[in-house]
Amino acid sequence: MDNWIINLFITLGTFIFMEGVAWFTHKYVMHGWLWVLHKDHHQKTPDFFEKNDAFFLIFASPSILLFFFGSRGELNWMFYIGLGILLYGIAYFMIHDVVIHQRFKWFSRSNNKYIRTIRRAHKMHHKHLGRHHGESFGMLFANRKYWQKSQKK
Repeated sequence: MDNWIINLFITLGTFIFMEGVAWFTHKYVMHGWLWVLHKDHHQKTPDFFEKNDAFFLIFASPSILLFFFGSRGELNWMFYIGLGILLYGIAYFMIHDVVIHQRFKWFSRSNNKYIRTIRRAHKMHHKHLGRHHGESFGMLFANRKYWQKSQKK
């Protein structure tokens, strides 16, 4: 198999794997021992920046390191894992901060079924102001029940 196909699979596989990493981290770390950083995302303050924004740096660090070590000499598998993490981070930012929370007013509210589904799932996550009893910890892939509830009326 050609190298570019292998590298594409590594990048796409990492992108998909990152949804699981994000789900696990959100449920067990952000709503666990690092709730101190995530709390202000559920209990809004008037500030534009949140302590929760620190997770951007936490998630970006492995990508940066993988780009560094994966680009020494010829590009290797580490570079493409770093690329998959970066692409997931961009997608997460666009869906979470731009589309759902509208922290950046780049797009108007969409009536697209996928966007309605993701917004509904995230809304159900945010109905819990505390760290316990949450639901829908993923971001890009929503549970089937949210797809069924976002049918166009």
